[in-house]
This record gives sequence, structure tokens and C-alpha cells, in this order.
Amino acid sequence: MSRLFTPVRHPRIEARKNEKPPKVADQMPTESPAQRFNAKLAVKITNAVGSMWCAYAFAVLALISLPDAIKAGRAAIISWIAQTFLQLVLLSIIIVGQNVQSAAADKRSEATYQDADAVLHTALQIQKHLEAQDAELEKILAATSS
Repeated sequence: MSRLFTPVRHPRIEARKNEKPPKVADQMPTESPAQRFNAKLAVKITNAVGSMWCAYAFAVLALISLPDAIKAGRAAIISWIAQTFLQLVLLSIIIVGQNVQSAAADKRSEATYQDADAVLHTALQIQKHLEAQDAELEKILAATSS
């Protein structure tokens, strides 16, 4: 080890060796059986409602009541659009979009983690290179001082 410089490793370097990047699924509660059950049930329902097939089914269901809304007049049509169609159909489509965005966020997280790991590895290699250079400089200084 060089006398010119002594590197101090950040404790996070060792800690992150055993970690993986965080994922959405990792955020599920695990404290009690009731919390685990509720979280799993919520995810299953969200996956079912958050599918385009569910959005299509909701659209068909909403369209069944459209003729009655048309017969009732303009106020009923506006109410049908706002309260029936938009809420039923857009809910599922929004959930599908959020699922896609969540998957993309997980991929970005993984890529950022891998990039940070590569940068850390490169920095450690630079540190070793500098230590080797320090050793050579010390040899030169020792040879020229005597």
C-alpha cells in the first residue's frame, strides 16, 4: 500500500454486493399473514381489472345501457358517458398503462443498477492502477534519494 494515499472504502460498496435493484414486487408488505393475503388479493384483482380484456368487457357492459341513456335525453347521455363509460372502461385502461410503466421502471432500475455497478468496478480498477503507479513512484524516489 502506498504511503502517498490511503483509500477509504465507502461502507455502501460492501453492502450493495448482496443487494439487487428494488422492484415493484419487492414493495409488498410482509409483516403479517393478513397483510400478505390482502396484498396478494389486491394484486390479483388489479391484474384482472387491469387487462384490456376487462376493459373490453366493461365497454360492452356500458354499451348495453347506452340505448336507455339516448332515449332519456342529453343529460342522461352526458351522465352515461361520465359515470358509466369513462369510469368503467378508462379504469381498466389506466391500470394497464400503469402496469406497463411499472415494468418499464423496473427495467430502468435494473439498467441503472448495472451501470452503477460497472462504474464502481471501473473506479476500483482506477484505484488499483493508481496504487501501482504510487508504488513505482516510491521506487523511483527511493532510488533517486539515495
